[in-house]
Amino acid sequence: MYRINVLLKQKRKLFHTRDLALLWGNPEPNTLYTTIKRYVQKGILIPIHKGFYAVMPLSKLDPVLLGISYLHTYAYLSLESVLFEAGVIFQRGEYMTLVSSVSKKFSVGSYKYLVRKMRDEFLHNPAGISNQHVRKATLERAVADMLYFNPKYHFDNPKAIDWRRVKEIQKEVGYR
Repeated sequence: MYRINVLLKQKRKLFHTRDLALLWGNPEPNTLYTTIKRYVQKGILIPIHKGFYAVMPLSKLDPVLLGISYLHTYAYLSLESVLFEAGVIFQRGEYMTLVSSVSKKFSVGSYKYLVRKMRDEFLHNPAGISNQHVRKATLERAVADMLYFNPKYHFDNPKAIDWRRVKEIQKEVGYR
């Protein structure tokens, strides 16, 4: 089967160089890079960043999935992004906030991301994290995460928070 067929049959739309190598059966490095170069020239692969490609334009990709895929490690949307969306804080942040095992700021296209580092024992606990299209914290998990990073954080609309559920998540994850 041709490499292009294998690539375009994937549900995924974002690939790192290593993902393409695995997808195509680990070809020789020269063959891999030549194939990628040709697919970029033909417009089949769109380079996003060195070693990171898409099969559709950035404007058509989910920005949260884009950020998580760029990191190429376990991460989920949480903190200010979820709190603003739920109306618990009133000021939209400049960055989409992710939680992962690394700490970094980066941009992909016009999207800006802020990643906060969490200890693995807490990070990989699934309590309060939905995984429908992308991993995203529920409001209560986002509040618990925020209190983990900043115990004195001010919430503009604390009445919108189910504090009983927040305490359950804190206990289940092990924050307390």
